[in-house]
Amino acid sequence: MKFKNLKFSLYIITVFAVVISCKKDDDSSVKFEERDRTEQQIADKDSLLAYLSTHYYNSSFFESGSNRKFTDIVIKELEQDEAGNYLEMPNPDQNTLLIEAIETHYTTYLDVAYEYYIIRLNQGEGEAPKFTDAVRVRYEGSSVVSNQVFDAISTPSAIQLVGNGFSTLGTIRGWQLVLPKFNTAMDFDIDGNGNVNYQNYGLGVMFLPSGLAYFSGTSTGSSYDNLMFKFELLQYEQLDHEQDGIPSYVEDLDSDSNVNNDDTDGDGLPNYVDADDDGDGVATFNELMPGTRSFNEGEQEPVLNENEYEISRATSGGITTIKTVTALDSNNSGMLDYLDETVSINYNELVN
Repeated sequence: MKFKNLKFSLYIITVFAVVISCKKDDDSSVKFEERDRTEQQIADKDSLLAYLSTHYYNSSFFESGSNRKFTDIVIKELEQDEAGNYLEMPNPDQNTLLIEAIETHYTTYLDVAYEYYIIRLNQGEGEAPKFTDAVRVRYEGSSVVSNQVFDAISTPSAIQLVGNGFSTLGTIRGWQLVLPKFNTAMDFDIDGNGNVNYQNYGLGVMFLPSGLAYFSGTSTGSSYDNLMFKFELLQYEQLDHEQDGIPSYVEDLDSDSNVNNDDTDGDGLPNYVDADDDGDGVATFNELMPGTRSFNEGEQEPVLNENEYEISRATSGGITTIKTVTALDSNNSGMLDYLDETVSINYNELVN
């Protein structure tokens, strides 16, 4: 897997990490009676806001320096007096209440309106992933309810935000919403011991209601858990899940950040995992016009046209050649050929 901007070929991970903290809960051994999502979100919002109002973090530590890590983020609860009243925050010139540092974001998921919260400690200077991409991250996940850490990954690990529904599950909804709001690392270097050091990456904290996490699942040890993730966003890889030439994020036709409800031919397979999106008998890849772009070392990389996508590249003799495909609307119907069942042109046959 090659990661955008920072070439994965320079940094080999021997296994594709399987992590529990951000993965969708797939425990089917225990059955739960689902609570009402709208009612649960009301309770979760109250719980999260109470937590954010009574906890603080070491904000001054992030006002200078660079390449801070998720392990540098220290969150503590305000002390209480004998009557249970919260005392003032210590060292206000060094610490900040979480409620004063968060960004509040809104989304609708499974027909329920949700709020979730972000602390943005560093935006990062690379590019931002799409919600369908794979990311390389370091992170720690904990329960807001119990304060228990249920997973931590200190070695950069690769995770698909959206799985293919067969061999990969993807992540919880909150990750798909939050990580695209940050940028990856600007660059990296490898030291004499073979360690990879990333420069200027996205660093933050997310606070998620259970409805954007596991809801009634038990991956954290209990159901209806509100979660906190401290994270570093290091790299990303643009994914084309079924390798049909169309990046998976493009197959979100209604732009609702959900590729599972886009099924042009109604065959039960969402477009992002369907090799023939319009069901006309010609594979999507063959309904795209192939092309190439080349540029010399030191030259600016060519800008691709609208509906043109890179599928591979190779460099030889200082010349980089990019193979591309372009989605066309050959009959000017307003619908691209690969989505139009009335058009069945095989462009690969025409050019060969």
